[in-house]
Amino acid sequence: YQPVQSGGGLVQPGGSLRLSCAVSVSNLDYYAITWFRQTPGKEREGILCLSKEDGFQYYDASMKGRFTGSRDNAKTTVYLQMNSLKPEDTAVYYCAQGGYYCSWDLADYAFWGQGSQVTVSS
Repeated sequence: YQPVQSGGGLVQPGGSLRLSCAVSVSNLDYYAITWFRQTPGKEREGILCLSKEDGFQYYDASMKGRFTGSRDNAKTTVYLQMNSLKPEDTAVYYCAQGGYYCSWDLADYAFWGQGSQVTVSS
């Protein structure tokens, strides 16, 4: 089933946003949930993957200080906390449900959230 995203919107540079991704599974431990983002004309890029086996993995280490992930197993919901946002962070953000291990290959993800627009602008 398609994950359901919430959050996003317009924020000023330096601000924060939290995105949520509610996943329709019985046990979040069996799945990797990955956050991606996409800007017009560019390929979808990975941000952060959360899985029981791999823990937290960042696609780009430079995001580690500003983007953090968390999970609520009881709610089967994964969160992406974004701090110190910059205009270049403006994109549509997606969460995706994959297999047991983290992967940055889009083809490994069968279920995608509907996307959340994040706009960083003054």
